[in-house]
Amino acid sequence: APTYYSPYGSHRKELEERKNLVLKRMLELGFITQKEWKEAMTEKVHFLEKSNQAIKAPHFSLFIRSYLEKKYGKDLVEQGGLKVITTLNYELQEKAEKLVKEYAEKNTEKFKAYNAGLVAIDPKSGQILAMVGSRDWSEDPLPEGCTPGLDCKFEPKPNVVAYGIGRQPGSAIKPFVYAAAFKKGYTPETVVFDLKTEFNTLCNAEGTPKEGVDEKECYMPQNSDGIFRGPLTFRSALAQSLNVPSVKVLYLAGLKNALKLIRQAGITTMSDDPNKYGLTLVLGGGEVSLLELTNAYSIFANKGEVNPPSAILKIEDSKGNILEEYKSLPKRVIDEKTAETVTDILSDNQARAPMFGEHSPLHIPDYDVAAKTGTTNDFRDAWTIGYTPNLIVGVWVGNNDNSPMEYKTASFIAAPLWNAVMKEFLPLFPKEKFAKPPKEENPEELKPVLRGIWQGSRSYKIDKISGKLATEFTPPDLIEEKVLTQIHSILYWVDKDNPRGPIPEHPENDPQFELWEKPVRQWAKNQHIREQTIQDIPKDKDDVHLPQNAPRITILYPRKNEIYNPKNILNVKIRTQSKFGVEQVDFFLNNVYLGSSKTPPFNFSFIPASAAEPAPSSVLKIVAYDKVRNKKEVSLPLRFSLPQPQ
Repeated sequence: APTYYSPYGSHRKELEERKNLVLKRMLELGFITQKEWKEAMTEKVHFLEKSNQAIKAPHFSLFIRSYLEKKYGKDLVEQGGLKVITTLNYELQEKAEKLVKEYAEKNTEKFKAYNAGLVAIDPKSGQILAMVGSRDWSEDPLPEGCTPGLDCKFEPKPNVVAYGIGRQPGSAIKPFVYAAAFKKGYTPETVVFDLKTEFNTLCNAEGTPKEGVDEKECYMPQNSDGIFRGPLTFRSALAQSLNVPSVKVLYLAGLKNALKLIRQAGITTMSDDPNKYGLTLVLGGGEVSLLELTNAYSIFANKGEVNPPSAILKIEDSKGNILEEYKSLPKRVIDEKTAETVTDILSDNQARAPMFGEHSPLHIPDYDVAAKTGTTNDFRDAWTIGYTPNLIVGVWVGNNDNSPMEYKTASFIAAPLWNAVMKEFLPLFPKEKFAKPPKEENPEELKPVLRGIWQGSRSYKIDKISGKLATEFTPPDLIEEKVLTQIHSILYWVDKDNPRGPIPEHPENDPQFELWEKPVRQWAKNQHIREQTIQDIPKDKDDVHLPQNAPRITILYPRKNEIYNPKNILNVKIRTQSKFGVEQVDFFLNNVYLGSSKTPPFNFSFIPASAAEPAPSSVLKIVAYDKVRNKKEVSLPLRFSLPQPQ
């Protein structure tokens, strides 16, 4: 196992043990004397220094070799004359290695973050374009007292940093949770309350344990800045990476649904057992590899589809036979609308600005770029994953011995490295734009809470002019939706498993209802918001916009049975009457808009041949609006003298 026991890898201790075992067996079998054994055991082994030219893309190369040995055996790998063509883009690899080392050295000084790793992937194929497993493959000397492979903060350890497991993703897992919620029927405008909230049903809403429950069981998470913002949309909560609303989103989406989506996206290191994580999943509970997490973001960059991460294009044996060749294996995880919705949020610089600022490292001018950070609660891991339609770059920053960094969020530690890499990489790729998610087909049919209205979810419609209930005669542009001010948590208005269905008759049956509802009601009380009832809905209906109140129009000229030359000016004369006074009259010929008149007597002149294409039989249409937008339409058939075709 030369890769496993490499003196330049992460198993130096195991290499030493293996050497001692071999010497002992040689002694036992008589191949060496006792004296030779003692000399060999006390001999200090010095390995040659690795020059930077000794191995190119070292972590990627080890990744490839490990894959080949597992699949084909080490004998064939070492002696079979294999020709392996990989997906690596060495121009990108060199840039990535340089920047990872540069920023890791800065982070060491600023944040006590000694190591960093990076993976770049083509989301359309899953092909790995660059892989950096540590700040410097040839880092020497190691920190004083460091045992290789055990507690070194930046000793090369590719199985952790680049493509192994063992790191918590923090908030970098949140987009998958929100995607599960969107898939279920929630919208980016859906409102939840960002308030201090207890989530363990064994505890009271105040965060105190119920009788017989350990206080440590209570779970009342905080936002990274310690601020609670009140009502927030899903868009704002995800863009600003707020914890409390995101825990609520996970509950609404369903832990089982979120885990299923995460595993379908290709993150194999996380269990599909909901009991293993609980609601902490959305804040980074569980462990992931940088490679799998970065590739999983393909479902957002690639319109809902993901390919397995691939490092090999082709393998040929010594005779030129193809043993293996890249094949695209796309798998749909979410629909295009859900993917585009998440991307639209993660690329919304204005939505994340309240938390990160308008000029944060997540923003790259002149490019459509989506990005998400992640920091674990104990500041042991910092992530930034960001993408365009044709490139995903994932960055991890931390310490191999799992020691904490300075208390800063990922936007200060990992994002600057990610930003620098993206600015180096993006000019080498075609510039592509994200597709905008389609709009809701019938948004007016959604509950107000799903449309960004937090004041309540029982609505009625009024006429803006009369203030009375709108009717079928009320002009659409004068209809205003109102909601009864009844401040409740979202669980009061929706069945979490059927958000677009009817309002629950017994919301208190939801186990989280009381825990969410109590802080919301207290917040409304503190805001001095007056509660409304059904009695606050107007009783009278709009009596301004009625058919009998529509303006009346009489066409004085032109006349119905006369024939007109389309090249001559046609003067239209009308007479109007209206209860509320005519404000505007529009004129059309064969449904082509000609113009408007806004002053009495509202006459109008035009040349038919210049304004439209008059037919021998045409129609003049006149539409009058009064000052309250009542409307009346009349039409007059017109005849024109047109030249006969030759």
